[in-house]
Amino acid sequence: MPTLLGLHRLKLAALLLAANAALLLHLGAGDLKATSEWVWLDILGEGGSALLCLVWLGLVLNSRPAGRVTNLLALGLGLVFFSWWVDCLDEFIAIPDAITWDHWLESAPMPVGLLLLTFGLYHWHHEQRAISEQMEKRERLFREHRMFDKLTPLGDADYLRLQLEHSLVEARATQQALSLVILDLDDFATVNHTYGHAEGDRVLQALTQLLLLNLRRQDLLCRLAGDRFVVLLPNTGDSQARQLAGELQAAVKHFAHKSGQHGERLQLRASVATVMALQDDAQSLLQRLNVALARAKQPPLAA
Repeated sequence: MPTLLGLHRLKLAALLLAANAALLLHLGAGDLKATSEWVWLDILGEGGSALLCLVWLGLVLNSRPAGRVTNLLALGLGLVFFSWWVDCLDEFIAIPDAITWDHWLESAPMPVGLLLLTFGLYHWHHEQRAISEQMEKRERLFREHRMFDKLTPLGDADYLRLQLEHSLVEARATQQALSLVILDLDDFATVNHTYGHAEGDRVLQALTQLLLLNLRRQDLLCRLAGDRFVVLLPNTGDSQARQLAGELQAAVKHFAHKSGQHGERLQLRASVATVMALQDDAQSLLQRLNVALARAKQPPLAA
């Protein structure tokens, strides 16, 4: 597989040809200076700058794919190098005063190169910001992925608390109602005991799909623990939440799951409860929800 530097070989070849052309022009128009005429400080300064520019160009080309930003950076650095290269040639080759094109070759490429380099760095900055944003999204998705239930495609209790905190802030900012519904399967331990935990897992997976089909797009269903589910209902008041809770309870009652062993239908029942957010934080709202569920599971008093 070719290296990135190999992918930019045409750019490097063009720069080499331009540098050689400038050298041949100077040799053809001027005379080599004697060693005693060399100014070593100028040679080290101009030649060193040209060499460093080549190093920068190599680093850029070896770390970036082809594209507009790379072309801007490469062309800008190439022109800056060319200007310093021609400036350095003047330290070795004397050009007659009547010739003026050498001044243009020495001076004109520098500002153009710096301008292109500035544009390239500007767009490179925007590229890096976009990449950073994407990396942050991927990191956030990875963190949230660890908050998903291992059995069902639902978020777990930690994910519910996180989303509830965000939803409470948004509900207060927009002055919209926010409610929760909790659904707890009654005597689900009997299913595990009678048919085995593998069958119980299949029941929970199938039931998850059923509950999702009975929710709205904006609702969030999470598996709180075991056979207990919580639905976060944005823009939903108490009466609408109670209606939805009743629909979920009825869906569980009519759930037509048949065991894999003998094909008999498993009868399920669920207790449900609702709360509407007032001035709660996430923890206190969930506590109120659990208290409401405990009350809903209490047997009715005999008349």
